[in-house]
Amino acid sequence: MTDSTSAMDKRVQFDFEADFSNGGGIQGQGFRLDIDGDDISDQELADYIIKDLRLLMVGTIRILNKQIIQERHKRKTTTTNTTNTTNLRSKLIDLSHTIMNGMETYPGFPKLQISDYISYEDSKGLYPPGVTFHIGRVDMVANSGTAIDSPAHRFAGKSDIAELPIDSVADLDGVVIRLGGMNGRAITRQALGAFNVRDRAVLIETGHGKLWGNQSYFNDHPYLTQDAAEYLREEGAVLVAIDSFNIDNTDDPHRPAHTILLDAGILIVENICNLEQLPIEGFRFSAVPMKLQGMSAFPVRAWAKMF
Repeated sequence: MTDSTSAMDKRVQFDFEADFSNGGGIQGQGFRLDIDGDDISDQELADYIIKDLRLLMVGTIRILNKQIIQERHKRKTTTTNTTNTTNLRSKLIDLSHTIMNGMETYPGFPKLQISDYISYEDSKGLYPPGVTFHIGRVDMVANSGTAIDSPAHRFAGKSDIAELPIDSVADLDGVVIRLGGMNGRAITRQALGAFNVRDRAVLIETGHGKLWGNQSYFNDHPYLTQDAAEYLREEGAVLVAIDSFNIDNTDDPHRPAHTILLDAGILIVENICNLEQLPIEGFRFSAVPMKLQGMSAFPVRAWAKMF
């Protein structure tokens, strides 16, 4: 069963009851599944449930209340065939927010200031007639915009931004976990458990990033629970990104997600965007900061390369 990245993705929602031939049974309500096309038979759904849940000794499966809905696919997608693609730019997806003068990118932090150090007008007379240059200046907190946290962000003496190996921030195998429409703010290990995250950059799409630029972006943001962070550590993720301004619940001063992930050397990228443009798998992820000594976090230009 293959999936699509089209905005017209279809999923089936249904209830089911399964009886086992040796007694007992299980039920599921509001189960959703990616499908190709506009319909799927009850038998195909029954076969899928048996295979996906690895059920043994199944007697009967009944499919109830089936309906086809329009919703982005959540599981593995067919990778894009780029054999005939000659323009490299068409295979790159920008995952970074644009930063503008005066923008607040973290509540309570100073707003970012962009100004001229030398303007075009100021440079007149320094060069021959008609030759001018511009040199800008930026004053900001290091966590502004789409930014990466190094282990030093949480732990004194651990690797800072300049000490991150280039292969820890560039050309990583990526996977998108789509959680749009979830109930509540907390992302638990159960929400992540269906995905292979080992040796991968795990990009968590909640839909919250669409609020960027509005004050509501800082309210009721999604976050990883402690058990979700522990799961990502146990399963060997190498980087975790989220379309929220903080991967932790900001009401919890212990910051368990930062603590668990950064202590394990798992880098964190916050304020990521445009994840809806990616397939679930089949891309390489990069989030590269300046090689700036003494910084524990810094803005990145994040992107994905399709293949």
